[in-house]
Amino acid sequence: MALSEGTSPDPTPTPSPADASARRGGVRFRRAALMGVPALTAAAALVVLTAQGALAAQFAISGMPFVVTADRLEGRGFGQFGAIDNMPEGSPNAGDTGGQILTIVTAIREAELTNLCQSVELGGTFLHITAGNKGTPVKASGLTTDSTEISGKVADFDNIEIGGDASTFEKPPVKGPLGVFGQQADTVKLKDLRQKNYATTAVRFTLPDLHMRFSSKGC
Repeated sequence: MALSEGTSPDPTPTPSPADASARRGGVRFRRAALMGVPALTAAAALVVLTAQGALAAQFAISGMPFVVTADRLEGRGFGQFGAIDNMPEGSPNAGDTGGQILTIVTAIREAELTNLCQSVELGGTFLHITAGNKGTPVKASGLTTDSTEISGKVADFDNIEIGGDASTFEKPPVKGPLGVFGQQADTVKLKDLRQKNYATTAVRFTLPDLHMRFSSKGC
């Protein structure tokens, strides 16, 4: 529409400082919220990966073995199969292994351990950890351990299946690789457990009466 002589368009209202501040605050809030989404997604993914056993395959092991012992282990949803753990490239602990360790993965959906002891040798001394030795057992959910040696005085399994393809397992919290020999059971009970481990993961680990110290002896 043409403007008549002597008239001019209405000036655009200038936003008040309060309005501008509110908009900037809204933008900052939205940006902060968007920045928080990846962090929340990553945290959720971490829990899922741990539960599926993928995290154990992804993190690089130090290559320093540690010993775990317990007077008694009781678990529900048990499985075992073979896997390979990898050290970072150039690790001083690789030796002649090429940075790879063939391990036995033990996966337990829910586990309780009585009188747990864990130790790792650090240049002639041991970092020594104990828990669950005062009447309340250690509890773990989604537990996996990568071991090269496992022993026990008595092992008791309910409804065990030996020789199955680890990728088809449903009882333990994780599945193994396709074509890999494995075994699974509804429950497991083990007395005088002793493991030589290279990695452990768990969705949740509760250690009552935890005690950490340096010692001249391991577990």
